[in-house]
Amino acid sequence: MITDDEGRTVPVPGEVRRIVSLVPSLTEAVAQTQAGLLVGATDWCTHPADLDVPRIRGTKNPDVAAILALEPDLVLANQEENRLPDLDALREAGLAVYVTDIRTVEGAMSSLGRMLAACRLDEPGWLREARDAWAAVTPAGPRRRAVVPIWRKPWMAVGSDTFTGAVLERLGVDNVLADDAERYPKIDPADLPAHDLVVLPDEPYLFTASDGPEAFPDVPAVLVSGRLLTWYGPSLVEAARVLPAALTR
Repeated sequence: MITDDEGRTVPVPGEVRRIVSLVPSLTEAVAQTQAGLLVGATDWCTHPADLDVPRIRGTKNPDVAAILALEPDLVLANQEENRLPDLDALREAGLAVYVTDIRTVEGAMSSLGRMLAACRLDEPGWLREARDAWAAVTPAGPRRRAVVPIWRKPWMAVGSDTFTGAVLERLGVDNVLADDAERYPKIDPADLPAHDLVVLPDEPYLFTASDGPEAFPDVPAVLVSGRLLTWYGPSLVEAARVLPAALTR
């Protein structure tokens, strides 16, 4: 038996040959480690670009019947991304469900190592590379205070206890909503704590140069890859190399 990040005992078989992933980041992690194991993924699993497996709808509305039909040895999920009723339905149907809980950069790498071990995989080179890349990250210049919108209509932003906030903190950028009671609170762009930066990712909402910065006219805004800012997995390597320069423009 194996224990996941939530402390649940997961009945993973001694050999894992078929995996369904309910999280884009975890899909990419498995695909880049041993692609042939994946037999199902969500509609939002866009990496690797050539991933050719059956799709089982989204992270919040997976098709439980379709997952069962794929007969996976293991289903990979995440505490924030996936809903407990869906995961319980899979467990009740007899599937092994491994749940990750990732909220910091170091925690991501430790959690991914445990998850891949649960998949009966050795630690991949990309994970070692990610550790080295982030160990070398040194914030440049004075710390900045940022707002990180993730949606509009209504406006929402990154709040407390998030992986995104932890990534920015490591890069010398403090999230001004880090003490909010909610992880993703609704916001009013005209009524925010003092900040000197707006970070606009291209997912889940696709912010662009003409859609987003105009709502924060007196503060510099930077557009960044949402995958680099919010995903945990092989993208951690690129994030450590690309985000520091992107945030100091």
